[in-house]
Amino acid sequence: MHLREYQIPARDGFQLAATRFQPPNPHGGVVLLNSAMATPRQFYRHFASALTNAGYTAVTWDYRGINDSGPANLRGFEARMRDWVLLDMAGVIDWVIEALAPKRLFLVGHSSGGQLAGLLDNSAAVNGMVTVSAQSGHWRLQGGWQKWAVLFHAYLGMPLLTYVLGYLPWSRIIGGEDIPRGVALEWAGWCRDPQYILGDRSLPLERYARFTAPVLAYSIEDDDWGTAKSVDAVMRAYPNVERRHLAPADHGLESIGHLGFFRQGSEALWQESIDWLNSLP
Repeated sequence: MHLREYQIPARDGFQLAATRFQPPNPHGGVVLLNSAMATPRQFYRHFASALTNAGYTAVTWDYRGINDSGPANLRGFEARMRDWVLLDMAGVIDWVIEALAPKRLFLVGHSSGGQLAGLLDNSAAVNGMVTVSAQSGHWRLQGGWQKWAVLFHAYLGMPLLTYVLGYLPWSRIIGGEDIPRGVALEWAGWCRDPQYILGDRSLPLERYARFTAPVLAYSIEDDDWGTAKSVDAVMRAYPNVERRHLAPADHGLESIGHLGFFRQGSEALWQESIDWLNSLP
C-alpha cells in the first residue's frame, strides 16, 4: 500500500487536507471516506487499509476547520456545516473524478458524513454508499441518557460555549477536534428540529431524492447516538436504501458504539460492507 498526501480544493478554493491509500493491485474502484463530526481523517486509516487489500483506492479527508484543514486557532474562523457538503464534499468528489478517473466511485459516510451526502449536486457520479450511524441528531431520537445530553447541548451548551469562546471546544467535552462557530450553531439548530437536517428549508433538500445510488445503512445496537430510529429518520430521505442493524455480540465484540466500527479490532465488521461494494455494478 502506498500513501500520498494532498491539498484538495473545495468548490470555493479552500484547501482541504487529504490522504490517498493506493493498493498494490488496483481494480479502478475508489472509495471516499466522509468523516463524522469532529473526527480527523487519520481515524479511518485502518478501514482505508482494509479497502486497499480489496483493491480499492481509498481517500480520507478533513472538513474545513477540522484537523489539518483548519487554522491553529478557530476563533474567528468562518464555516457552516452546510459548507462541509456543498463546498467541501462536492469539491473532493470533483477532484476524485478528475485526478483519479475511477471506474466506480463509492462513498462511506460515518455519522454526519452520511447525513450530508444527500445534499450533493454531483451525486450522479456515485455508484453506491455505505453509511454507519448516519442518524438524525434530534434529541428525542437518541438512546438512554444521551437524549438528555443532546437536549442540554442543543439548547444551552453549544450556543453558550460557542458565543463565549468563538468556537466549540469539542475536544474538552467528549474528545475529537474542536468545531468552528458556524458549524456548531447550525448543528445545534438542526438538533432542536424534530426533522433535523430535513427540516431546514434553506437547504437544497430536493437533492436527496436525486441520490439514486444504492445505500447500505448501518445502525448499531449499543450506539445511543445512532439508534435504529434515528438512522431511519435520515435514511427515509434517500430513495434506494438497504438497512442493517449491528449487534456487537453477533460479531464477537464487546461493544461498537458510535465510533467503534472503524477502530482497529473491528475487522469482523468490515468484510460485509466490502462484499456489498463488490456486489454493485
